[in-house]
Parts: sequence; C-alpha cells; structure tokens
Amino acid sequence: MATQPVQRMSRLMARTLREDPADAETLSHRLLVRAGYVRRSSAGVWTWLPLGKRVLDNVSRIVREEMDAIGAQEVLLPALLPKEPYEVSGRWSEYGDLLFRLRDRKGADYLLGPTHEEIFTLVVKDQCTSYKDLPVMLYQIQTKYRDEARPRSGVLRGREFQMKDSYSFDVSDEGLAESYALHRAAYQRIFTRLGLDHRIVSAVSGAMGGSASEEFLAPAAAGEDTFVDCPACDYAANTEAVAFVPDTAAETGAAHPPLEEIPTPDTPTIETLAAHLGVPASATLKNLLVKVDGEITAVGVPGDREVDLGKLGEHLAPAVVELVTAEDFVDRPDLVRGYVGPQGLGKVPYIADPRVAPGTSWVTGANKPDTHARNVVCGRDFEVDRYLDVVVVEPGDPCPQCGAGLRLDRAIEIGHIFQLGRKYADAFGLDVLGREGKPVRVTMGSYGIGVSRAVAALAEQTADGRGLSWPAEVAPADVHVVAAGKAAQLALAESAASALAESGLRVLLDDRAGLSPGVKLTDAELIGVPWILVAGRRSAESVVELQHRATGAREELPLDEALNRLREAR
Repeated sequence: MATQPVQRMSRLMARTLREDPADAETLSHRLLVRAGYVRRSSAGVWTWLPLGKRVLDNVSRIVREEMDAIGAQEVLLPALLPKEPYEVSGRWSEYGDLLFRLRDRKGADYLLGPTHEEIFTLVVKDQCTSYKDLPVMLYQIQTKYRDEARPRSGVLRGREFQMKDSYSFDVSDEGLAESYALHRAAYQRIFTRLGLDHRIVSAVSGAMGGSASEEFLAPAAAGEDTFVDCPACDYAANTEAVAFVPDTAAETGAAHPPLEEIPTPDTPTIETLAAHLGVPASATLKNLLVKVDGEITAVGVPGDREVDLGKLGEHLAPAVVELVTAEDFVDRPDLVRGYVGPQGLGKVPYIADPRVAPGTSWVTGANKPDTHARNVVCGRDFEVDRYLDVVVVEPGDPCPQCGAGLRLDRAIEIGHIFQLGRKYADAFGLDVLGREGKPVRVTMGSYGIGVSRAVAALAEQTADGRGLSWPAEVAPADVHVVAAGKAAQLALAESAASALAESGLRVLLDDRAGLSPGVKLTDAELIGVPWILVAGRRSAESVVELQHRATGAREELPLDEALNRLREAR
C-alpha cells in the first residue's frame, strides 16, 4: 500500500465553529458548516472546503466504480446548453421558473442544465447508426442547476448541485428492462457501500416523462419526501404514487332517497357544515376549484380528506395546475364560493377521487348561497368526467397490495431511475438500422443519483450529539490523530501519524499549537473521522487512547497495538 500524505490541521483550511449558523434548518446543514466542510456562497450555492471535497470525491468514486462495473461509459457534457433541444422536448416551457435561462451577446438563448436527456439523445444519434452499436450506457458526474424558489437545508436543496446522471439506449423493450435492472442493482450496491439506510419505492416520472419509475429514499427527519410502506408485505411507494383500490361493493343510486336541498347558513367549510348537520366529515363531499391551463375545473374528494395538489399536478402534467382566486369568481354566478356541488356545474369539468364511486351518496354544496344538498348520488345526480387518485395519503390507508394499514415516514430522495421509453427518441428521431435493414426507434432509460445530496443524507443519518460520524468509505480520513498536550504528546502523535500513513491509511493530524486538549477532542468528534487516536497523559509510556467515533468506545493501548488494530480495521 502506497504511503499517504499526512494532512496537518495546522495547515488545513477548516475553521470549526462552536455555534450553529443562524439560518441552519437541518442537522446536516448545521454540522457541515460547523465542522468546516462547506461554506455558503449565496442562496442555494455552496463552496466545498477541503474536508467536504474529500467526502464529495469519495462518494463520486464509489458511484463511478459501480457504474463502470455494469459497463457504463463516462462522458462529460456541457452545463451551458442551447435552448432548441429543450424546446423540441417541451421542457423549455414545462420546467418553468426552475430553469436558469440566459442569453449570449448575439441574442441566442441558453440554459444551465438541470438534467441532460435531450443532449445525451443527440450524442447517441450522432454516434450510433446501427443496432450493432447498441446497447450503450453513458454517464457523467457533473454540476446541475435548478432555480429553486426557496433553497434551504444547506446542500440538501441547492440551486447548484453535483449529480450523477446516466442513460441507457436499447433497440427493444426487453433490452431496456435489462439496462434498468443493471442500474437498479448498481444503485443498491452504491448506497450500501456509502453506508446509507435506503428504501426503494414506486414513484411517478413527472417532467422526466416515461413509464416505470422508482425512487431510492434515505429515511431522515429532514427529508422533504413522504413515503409509505406496508408492515405486512413488501409494498413501498412515494405518496404521489400510491394507488387507491376502490370498493367494488358500492351501492347503486336506486337505494337512496331523492336529492334534497337544505338551508345551511354560515357553513362555507366542511367543519362548519358537519357540525351544523351533525354528520361526520366523511359523509360530505369537498369540491376544490382549480385552474388547469387556465380552465376552471372542480375536484371532488370525501370531506375528511385533502386534495394532494402534487399528485393532481403529476396526473395532469404537462398542464399547469393552480388554485382559483377570488377574482376567478367574478362574473361566474354558477360558482358560489363555499357552496359548490358537482350537480348542476354545467360545462365545468369534474374530476373525482375513486372514493367518490358510482352509487355513493353525499352531502355537498347546492350551488346556492347558504344552501347544501343531501342524498346527492354519484351516477344519478352528477357524473364524473375523470377519476384520478388525488387525496393526501394518511396513516392506516389500505395497502394497494395486501390491504393492511400503511405507515408514513419522511425521507431524502438520493436516487431516481426511469424507464423513459421512446419519449425523447420520438422527439429527436433517434433511429438505428435494425437487423432487418429497416429503421428501429431506440428506447431509453434515465438514472440519477444526487452526489452532493448523498453527503447531506449521510450526515443526517449518521451524526450524533457530538458531531458528524462518517462511514469509513466516504470519510475524509481513516484516522484523526490528536496531540493532546505539548512536546512529548506531539512527538508521539507525529510518530503515530507517520507510521499509519506509511501503511496506506489516510491520516488527519491535529498538531495545532496553543489549543487545549478539550478543544482538539471536541473538534475531532465534530469532524467525524471513523477513528480517533489521542496522544495524551500517558505519552511518556507510549500509551495512547483509541476511540471508535460511531460507538464512542474508548480504550488505552500501547502505541504498537493501537497501530496494528487500525491497520486491521482498514
């Protein structure tokens, strides 16, 4: 094993902080800044300092090794991209304000790449002309850009971030399934090597397009994704991908009394209506008005449930979905705010959750001020134009796979894989000459890993009350050697650091003068290297303290024995 250079903290650009940053919202944000790994440059833009860059590079190395192992080839595409390919795919408009757009001195429009499906498609179109050139898998590890409205949580949600994106190109759906399976297995190995606790869940494709889609989630309190899993089977999904299984035993309308309008003054909300009539909220029908590409549309769900606007937007993409405002009711006497019902809506499109099944009876608005209607039966008194599963998933909802009650948890999305199919190949005419001598349309997969986000996710999952605690494969060093005293301690620490470095271990040596042992040890725990070796009060006997950072276990050992243990642990 080649000798490693010793990194001396007296020369290291890593200024630790005792207090949390004022704007820090998450554990990883606080600790990565305090431990000297990153510093904020501007809103959502971060500088990676030497310790942070080492961790980032280690994550990239693991990703690169596993991508190479499945036969993927690394390339590097530009981050500054022309507008035209994104107009062809439709994503110039679909991405909206998330795109960083700019114009050069000649007036040509460009963007900073958020993801590269279009450009990879064009590269393969240029390079591959025959089925003999496929399959091919290409990847890059590159800086991406998204103009987040509210960048937060440190490097978890930034405007500039490091990402691995890879793409597979096959001539058949069977080939795509094989490429997808290769990536899926590689991702499992990557996240296992990184030391990330992760779940694979069903997902929706969103602006990426395509069909089959799965997310890799790292459970963490700071996560912005909510996912469900079933305690009785192996079902797991992003909440936006959970499918409701309708009750096939719904009653028919013939069993219900006629529709009846009833005065309900001052009851514009579900809560006030339920209290006024003495009925459960689940017996009422909530009708939310939204605009879909500017057209007012009603969305019906049971009164005890909320509409998941994210789910609704995914179902209706690429259409733009937004809530109505007070101005939208002007010159619309057919829409009575707080008293809207699906019966008599005229030309207003009506979308309903599957729970609003044919034959179900409801209390709902009568489209008159201070008036509701009961015995309003779906299929008898109103029709549903389109059924979409749009309610917010709640704990205890039935598992689509086995019917048991679902659990909800928070997580950080660290990877996402898609079977894109032929969306981008169709847009750009990506064909190759097939075995029969005729053009064959190529099918694609897209696979992403948030490299910088994985660093934050690791910090969230492994940190404790004393600071960061990195898994060995990603840590900035193998051993943090602390000289907890003056000349004798420093000499022993120097000797230990040199011996470890000669054995191929990466060593961080705290040789800073003028600092108390307490400050050095506090910094060592904050920085979070897997092992801490302290040359302290028994240095004259060549006895050191060896601490395992993750467990906190400490032991005093002769120096030679401590060195051997560290070599074996590597």
